[in-house]
Formats: sequence, C-alpha cells, structure tokens
Amino acid sequence: MNILFVADPLESFKIYKDTTFSMMRELQRRGHTVAACEPQQLVWQRGGLVRALVQCIRLTGHAEHWFEVTASMTLALHSFDAIIMRKDPPFDSEFFYATHLLEQAEREGARVFNSPRALRDHPEKLAIMEFPQYIGPTLVTRDAHAVRAFHAEHRDIILKPLDGMGGTGIFRVKEDGLNLGAIIETLNANGATSLMVQKFLPAIEFGDKRVLVIGGKPVPFCLARIPQGGEVRGNLAVGGKGVAQPLTDTDRAIAEALGPILAARGLLLVGLDVIGDSLTEINVTSPTCFQEIFDQAGFDVPAMFVDALEAELRKPL
Repeated sequence: MNILFVADPLESFKIYKDTTFSMMRELQRRGHTVAACEPQQLVWQRGGLVRALVQCIRLTGHAEHWFEVTASMTLALHSFDAIIMRKDPPFDSEFFYATHLLEQAEREGARVFNSPRALRDHPEKLAIMEFPQYIGPTLVTRDAHAVRAFHAEHRDIILKPLDGMGGTGIFRVKEDGLNLGAIIETLNANGATSLMVQKFLPAIEFGDKRVLVIGGKPVPFCLARIPQGGEVRGNLAVGGKGVAQPLTDTDRAIAEALGPILAARGLLLVGLDVIGDSLTEINVTSPTCFQEIFDQAGFDVPAMFVDALEAELRKPL
C-alpha cells in the first residue's frame, strides 16, 4: 500500500517519542510505502481533483537524518491507498479548511483516517458532553455569573479554554476564589469566548491517563501523565511524568463503551483522557503516546494501529 501522511514538517519530529514516526516505521516494516505533506501543500482548483505536493520518503533507521526523500511530486490524493491526517493541534481555521479539502478528496475516492467530518464534529473538550454518565461536573459557558455559581457549588474548580492544547491556559481556583474574576476575564475575553469549567478531581495526583482506542478497541495499557513539582497539570508538554500502566476496570469500561460509537463515526484512533474514574477529553486530531507505552509496557501499539488500518482498507467503499 501507498500511505500519505498529512502532518507537521518532518524535520520537526522528535522520533524518540513521535507517534506519527512510529506509524511510518511500522508501515515501512510491513513493506508499505510512505509519503508526507503538510496541510498548506493541499490544493484544490476549480474543476480539478484535490492534490498535494508530496514527498515520498524512506526511513533510514538512523536517529540523525531519519528519513530521505526519494521523490517529490504533485499527486491527486485519491491515488493513495490511505491518507492519515496527523496535523497536530491547534484546531484553528487552517486545520478546519484542510478537513474540507480532505473531505472533497473522500468524495473523489480517497480513504482518510481520521475522517475529516468526524474531526470537525468532535472538538476535543466539548465532545465529552455527549457522554455525561462518564464525566464529572462540567460547565461550558461564556457567562461569568454561571462560572461563579459553579464555583460556589463545587468550591474547587478547573477552568480551561476550549481550544487549548498541551495544558496551556488551565487554571485551578480553590475554595477561597482567589483571582477567579481575573481568570474568567482572561479565558472568556469579557464574554466573547466560551470556556469549560470542571470540578477539580483530586485523583489527578495519580495521573491524567491517556487511554488509546484503535478501531473501536482499547489498547490494554494507558499512559498516566503525573503532575510534577506542584503542578496541577499532568501534560507531558508542561513537565508531567509519563508512566505506562494497565487499564483499570473503569478505564476499560469507558473505552469499550465509547470505542464502537466513535469508530462507527470514522475515528480509527482516539485518545481518551481519564482522571480517576472520570472522562475529561476525547482527543481525535493527533493522539499520541504510542512509543511511551511500547517502551515501558512492551505492547506494540503501532502494530495494533496498522492492523486496524489494513482491516479498514480491506473493507469495500
């Protein structure tokens, strides 16, 4: 098979931990060919097919200069056996437009994973609201009075922007309400922007668990991202420590409940974030942690992903 990755610049990959790299390596190991492009290289001209300037690459097996370009050319996206959308967040306007071009490529016969429409339909923080039975007390609002009422009820809360990533813009406000007004103003831009407010979950001290779901089925190990140095955030991007561990019964129950629903919507790969027994996010744009789980627990997540991809491609359109 010939697989195209739509991703960030290859030169930016940190291959010791990069999930997209691990996918490419497993695909090449199985004899598939790999190409890559960036979203800005997608082109759609009136009356024509969606195309992209792509680089056909070969992984070298070296830490330095980990890939070599074997050819560069402009190709119609439907000429690939599969397109894997792996552009990292933020989900901004350009990401949104890229999903529209990829959806047009689907109409022309391309197979895109995750589905462009599903990417648009599942904003990573808001998506949890569809599954209230698995989440803690949560509020989405622009209204400062509503946020204050939520704090008065729950006393210890987390506030976050809906478009944040990697733990950016997350605040904790305890019972004293210190700086609550300033934080609301910062996050909601004086009522112009929605934000999410959640009851603080003390189980964060044991980690914000990334539970991967591939082809509707849970990976048996998660990566618990444990806050360090007095931080309330466990995100690896802000210094959290990643510890691979087996799924708890609750982790598995949540993943097995949501997995088939999300897979049926075109989400081949999903990263569920779970704190204690509560679902906190549904990550669909570019879920990570493949290599950390493999390195620590020995479970071959990239192989499970490529198995699922190959199974999807055997299905008729």
